[in-house]
Order: sequence, then structure tokens, then C-alpha cells
Amino acid sequence: MVLALAAALAACDRGGGGKVYIGVAGPLGAANGVSMKRAAEMAAAEINAAGGIRGDSVELVFGDDGADPQKAIQVASTLKGDPRVVAVIGHVNSSASLRAATIYNADDDAGSPVVQISPASSAPALRQAGPWTFRVTPTDLEFSPALAKYARGLNLRRAAVLYANDDYGQGVMATFERAFRGGGGAVVAADPYIPAVLERGTELDPYLVRAMGRGADALIIGGQATEGVKIIQAARRLGYTGPILGSDGLTGAKDAGAVAEGVFVSSAFLPDRPDATAQRFVEAYRKRYQSLPDHRGAMTYDIMYLLRDAIREAGTDRQAIRDYVARIGAEGGVRAFNGVSGPIQFDTAGDVRGKPVTVGVVRGGQLVTARR
Repeated sequence: MVLALAAALAACDRGGGGKVYIGVAGPLGAANGVSMKRAAEMAAAEINAAGGIRGDSVELVFGDDGADPQKAIQVASTLKGDPRVVAVIGHVNSSASLRAATIYNADDDAGSPVVQISPASSAPALRQAGPWTFRVTPTDLEFSPALAKYARGLNLRRAAVLYANDDYGQGVMATFERAFRGGGGAVVAADPYIPAVLERGTELDPYLVRAMGRGADALIIGGQATEGVKIIQAARRLGYTGPILGSDGLTGAKDAGAVAEGVFVSSAFLPDRPDATAQRFVEAYRKRYQSLPDHRGAMTYDIMYLLRDAIREAGTDRQAIRDYVARIGAEGGVRAFNGVSGPIQFDTAGDVRGKPVTVGVVRGGQLVTARR
């Protein structure tokens, strides 16, 4: 009865109270969440300055999951349980998105399901999360093969893979290995690590020494930049001089200084994307924050405007928003959304279709498109 009354009051608020509430969930205070938060705030400010959605202003409801799957469940429960929240952007980390999806997709006493659109979770398993879960980033099934292909183009044939022992890292490992071996390469070493225990930067020395002893001519990192930089530093300290490559989680390595120079990273968005719409976004972001957006920021910005269109056309009912999103790019549905990261259209499992993957390289502290 209490929830029903709260939902009724919230419906009144959304219909005529002048505000539309959108949840934003991720590691908001961490390096891989800052661009997400900033892009959401920038998009909300732009939308509101242009008159809002149907005259109502956009209000963001933030939930910081700290990249912790258990905390992500708590954040998801809070956002779903708030009847004012009509949609959620998040989460960033694959493990967090997978756990949170169990909450967003549940129709129970805690509240009705709410659409969840992730800007960056690439684990293939997310496509089985439920009908209320979507993502605008390619999966590891696209990211890792792009890395493998690029590595083969550099005439690299013997790769060592160090990967975080979580949903994201395991996905990178499995998909890279399959693609690299399929192209004639060999994975000479594959070792998991637990991010929380990489404190001194020496914990993985035995794995790196063994990989070099086996003739590894490429080092692949399947994890986030915080730990990835420690691995890069350790590899260079031990005398490894070959190429280092990583999937999109390694994006933040660009901020590590000279040690990250030349590191290759696969991404669905790079700030030098040769597109006028993308460059207007990059310049506005740079002017506002004195920094460049990463793929998480670009994807979040696109989701904000995608949701603006969905709410403008379908209203603020959670089911109506979800159904509109599911029809984007579908035959006989809504035309593909054209964002700063390119076109967005979903398949029947909520995965984005046809979004290209680019390999970038760290040059002078920036991640730019790699050229052979």
C-alpha cells in the first residue's frame, strides 16, 4: 500500500511536477567513472537549457557503486525503489552491471522493473541479464578480436595475457585467446590476478618473467587501468620491451605518464573521432572540464539524449520507456539513434548492433587513433 501510494505520488510529480528523474550508477569517484558523471551532468544541463523534456527539467539521481558488485546491488535497489526514477544509466563495470541487472529486471514488492542502459559493460554474459537491460558499447566479442587483429598486423605471434579474475577480465581473456589463435597466433601464458591484491606492483613478477621466458612478443592486459598501469610498470621494470595491448578498461592508462606511451587500447570511441558531431561534443566537454572525454563519457552522453527522445515520445512510464528503447533500430520500430559515438540500435537481447571498434594508442598522454 505504501509503495502504491508512493508510485502514485511520483507519477503525479513526473506528469506535472516539472522534473524527470534519471538514475546514474557507477564508480563515480573513481577514474573510470569520472567521465561518466561529467558527461551526464553536461547533457542534463544542455537538455534543461533547451527547455527540458516536454517542459520538465532533468534531474540526475546518482548512485556510487565503487565498482563493487555487492554495492551495485544496493545502489540498484535504491534507484529501482525510488518511484520517481524512470530510467537508469549504468553501471560501468561488467560485474557491477550483471549483479545490478538482477534488481532492475525484477518485478517485485520493491518496485516495478526499470530500464538499465550501460555505457561500458562489455562482458558477453550481460545479454542474458533480462529484457530491461541494454548497453551501447560493443562486447568483448568485438573488442578482443579487434585487438587480436591489430596484434597480428604488427606481426606479433606469441601473446601473454594477464587478466582480472572477474566477469570483465575473464571475458577479455576468452575472446582474445580464441581470436588470436584463430588467426594463427599462440597464447603462451594466461594468468588471472585479483585487482585488490596488486598493491606493490611486484605480485605478478613471476608470471611476467615466465611469459618472457616463453618468448612472449605481446602482453595483453584484461582489466582496469588502475591495476593495468602497475602491470605495465612491472613489465618494463623486468625488461619487457614489446608491445602492450588492452581492451577498453585500460583507457585510463593514458594518464600514467611516460610508462604508458605506446600502449594500445581498443575502444568504441576516441576523442579524435573524425565526425563533426563527435568533435562538437569533445570541444564542449573540454571547455567545460579542461579534459577530454573517454568512451564512458561519450556513451553516457549518448544515453542521456537517447532517453530524452524516449521520454519525449513515450512519456515517463517505465514500461513505455523500456519498450521504446527496445524498438530502436528494430524492423518497423524506431530509427537508429545517431549519437556522438555513432549510430545506436539494439538487437533483441539489448546489445548494440553494428557499433565499430577502433584501436587507439597512447601518445603524449592522450589516447588517439592508432596508425600502422
